[in-house]
Amino acid sequence: MPPGKYGMQEEWEKEGDQAINMDFLLPTGIFLKFPVSRNDTIKSIKKMVWKNARSEALFCGLGDPDGYVFTCINETAEREELEEESRRISDVRPFMCVLRLVAREGDRVEKLTNAQISLLIGKGLHEFEAQKNDEVNEFRTKMRAFCEEKAQDRQSLPWQKWMEYSFPCELEPCCSLPQSLKTKNIKKIFINVKFEASDESFMLQQDPHDLPLVLMKSALKKKATVFRLMRQEPEDYTLQVNGRWDFIYGKHPLCQFKYIFSCLRNGQNPHLTMVHYSTVTKCQEEQGRMCNQVYKSRSLSRPPPLPLKKQNTSSLWSINEPFHIHLVQGKRVNADEGMKLVVQAGLFHGSELLCKVVTSSEVTVSSEPLWNQKLEFDINVADLPRMSRLCFALYGVIEKTKKPRGTKKKNKKADCPIAWVNTMVFDYKDQLKTGEFHLSTWPCVPDEKSDLLNPMGTVEKNPNVDSAAELLIHFPNIRPHPLYYPPLEKYFKLKEFMDNKNYTEFFEDEKELLWKLRTEVRDHYPESLSKLLLITKWNKREDVVQMVNLLRNWPDLPAIHALELLDYSFPDPAVRSFTIRCLRKLSDDELLHYLIQLVQVLKYESYLDCDLTTFLLERALSNRRIGHFLFWHLRSETHVASVGLRFGLILEAYCRGNIHHIKLLTKQNEALGKMKALSDFVKLGSQKVTAEDLKQCIRQESYLEALSDLLSPLNPSIILSEICTDRCRFMDSKMKPLWLMFKNPAVEGDMVGIIFKNGDDLRQDMLTLQMIQLMENLWKKEGLDLRDKLDQAIEEFTLSCAGYCVATYVLGIGDRHNDNIMIRETGQLFHIDFGHFLGNFKRKLGINRERVPFILTYDFVHVIQQGRTNNSEKFERFREYCERAYKILCRNGTLFVNLFAMMKAAGLPELTSFKDIQYLKDSLALGKTEDEALKNFKVKFNEALRESWKTKVNWMMHSLAKDNRP
Repeated sequence: MPPGKYGMQEEWEKEGDQAINMDFLLPTGIFLKFPVSRNDTIKSIKKMVWKNARSEALFCGLGDPDGYVFTCINETAEREELEEESRRISDVRPFMCVLRLVAREGDRVEKLTNAQISLLIGKGLHEFEAQKNDEVNEFRTKMRAFCEEKAQDRQSLPWQKWMEYSFPCELEPCCSLPQSLKTKNIKKIFINVKFEASDESFMLQQDPHDLPLVLMKSALKKKATVFRLMRQEPEDYTLQVNGRWDFIYGKHPLCQFKYIFSCLRNGQNPHLTMVHYSTVTKCQEEQGRMCNQVYKSRSLSRPPPLPLKKQNTSSLWSINEPFHIHLVQGKRVNADEGMKLVVQAGLFHGSELLCKVVTSSEVTVSSEPLWNQKLEFDINVADLPRMSRLCFALYGVIEKTKKPRGTKKKNKKADCPIAWVNTMVFDYKDQLKTGEFHLSTWPCVPDEKSDLLNPMGTVEKNPNVDSAAELLIHFPNIRPHPLYYPPLEKYFKLKEFMDNKNYTEFFEDEKELLWKLRTEVRDHYPESLSKLLLITKWNKREDVVQMVNLLRNWPDLPAIHALELLDYSFPDPAVRSFTIRCLRKLSDDELLHYLIQLVQVLKYESYLDCDLTTFLLERALSNRRIGHFLFWHLRSETHVASVGLRFGLILEAYCRGNIHHIKLLTKQNEALGKMKALSDFVKLGSQKVTAEDLKQCIRQESYLEALSDLLSPLNPSIILSEICTDRCRFMDSKMKPLWLMFKNPAVEGDMVGIIFKNGDDLRQDMLTLQMIQLMENLWKKEGLDLRDKLDQAIEEFTLSCAGYCVATYVLGIGDRHNDNIMIRETGQLFHIDFGHFLGNFKRKLGINRERVPFILTYDFVHVIQQGRTNNSEKFERFREYCERAYKILCRNGTLFVNLFAMMKAAGLPELTSFKDIQYLKDSLALGKTEDEALKNFKVKFNEALRESWKTKVNWMMHSLAKDNRP
């Protein structure tokens, strides 16, 4: 087919409500053709088909419309059944204007649910089935059963417990009052309370440390007094924040709820609604009906499981011969002529190389190079760790050139890396792999030969099998029966035998001493577990037995230390299981703080079914707020080839256990789709687009519908009821971010604004904002609130400036200029745009543009000193705030380092290795005393103040460059 555009894609990309002529093929053999609106839904189009077919022959052969479904060829050239009939035809985007009507087959409820999940997660479930992979199939079956069981358990919860899942409390880290109330010695606060389905409201005076139950008692008492009604029980009610899916309940003081704390800090009265439990149970019953309909349908159609066949097996530990594989050949290898092709293979356990790397012979370049060579490793089969990873690198070698006589120095061959691929030595059932494996590789361009092998990379094959180079390898049948890694029970029998041995002969130097004192490490320094794991010899089964047994009695670690063990350096199942045991003690709020990192380290897992996946699904199905953010963290990376399958399967499992959540998430997904379309319209328009053009586009019916009545993807407690078209605009920067405004009739006052930016990777900004939020929580727990609003805006500026001085220094945030340092009307200073961090500062003509540790200009000092040059007392107080904030962060330095280390898997350009994290270790003075750390910070503080004139010059140059931008 010659190059060009085919199909209807250009037509679907147009805006407006134009009619499109569609062809319809009916099962009776009748052909229809008539125009439909781009905004018509599949359901309304089906009605039109029946209306037009009445005048045709064989109409009587058509049955009830519900017995039929449309099919089409979609954008990806696949046949798609349009089960979700509420979709608009412009959102379906058929490749051609042809819809075929076919009789429905199979379970309609199941097929509709599958269609909704496919649409939501951005992957057709048929893609998982097409894998024809036993591990994928067993994972789907197991996780579906697990998630559906959790969903059914949830529906039987008492209404108060169900509230904890659906609307978890949003709390401050501690229950202290804002400084403004402490300063004024205010003992009581005013709260406006109304009852649902009533316009009457009462202003009640409460102690801010009262529990919600006390407030509800006061409200019921007031209502009974005013309307002379029978007194009702406060236990039958809950409190809802007006206009939001945010509830106030439980045994937390009122001032600890984020909404009430925010109102008090800003001098506003909280507005709440009393909701009767019968309203809550109606929602619970409605969700239960939806779930039961799906689960009942499935249970009727599900066949009984097949009985397991018994088979003879052998123990891995009985094989004392070297491990080997056969490298057969390559396919689709693209390399320059004149090279020789070589394959390098290494066995790894996490980051540890288990034995010497093995290199194949050199073969001539061709698209299908043939090696047919045995690669033997210097490790016995019996000593292979359970999580052994076989890593391959394919590279080309430039042949030697002839050297002139008299040259003694040997010429080194130049290596040209081509591709890499990893695979596990054992399958997901603990069985040593046997037989042929086709490994489609990932392209690579490392700098040195030592970097050719990539043990940190995925064990998934490249899904682009038609274009990727492939290695064909063969795992030998060492014994006639399958070989399994021994189960844990056998560890402990062997442990009894090993305890009688003298271990001193096996180890040397400090490692020997640490290993000998391993029980003392457990009893007195349990947080040093990672050090002990790193010196364990995982290629010796005796050591593995000792370590796994030790883990059984190892005390649980706090999250700050346990998180480190999810790094790819610690792949052993017993270690990861122990880590999840520790993380189970995290509260929901704490888990939300670390959720970004926990999603990223899923990329280090070797198999689909793992403790971390189960743990995240279990918590997501117990708290809808966690489920919301887990969904979007996973959904945002389903397009990444190396994790698309894993993340897609987890998303499917979550949807199976949360059928009612699909509708809410689908609405958000549709809204994001329309925001992206608006962004493309603004950025890619053939003519210069104005704000009025944007508003005109939003006023279309399909946009107004998609952008109204949804929960904010950024905070599922916030309801975006109606988009305010006249207040929407876009900003004049490179990516033309959209500024969208929403209102909620149930909330008085300010609108809700959302900035939508398409085309930039914002994960680095998310990570930075997460760290700043974590810093704020740590400061608050130590009684230091650096965002508090006092009587004067100057004090607010002073406190927030102190917080950002410390945060930007510790995180090494770069590219700070007058366009990304903001200030609110309250005086609060804040930063935006975190495209550079960890000391990656911008350079111009080889010169570092940012030559101060953090931004502290004399303009800032002028405000802090209230405009008086001799007001040293205020400035010294500011310095004390900075020093106190810095010391709190240093005491929690390990937590920040671990969280950043877990993000290496994210592929952020400025965070790819431990070298990038060294900046953070230095800025937090890890390994130094608190006095040494503070001394170093004081030097940096004075440097920032002394060199602030350089900041002014940098800002001036930035402004000039911006003004001269075309």
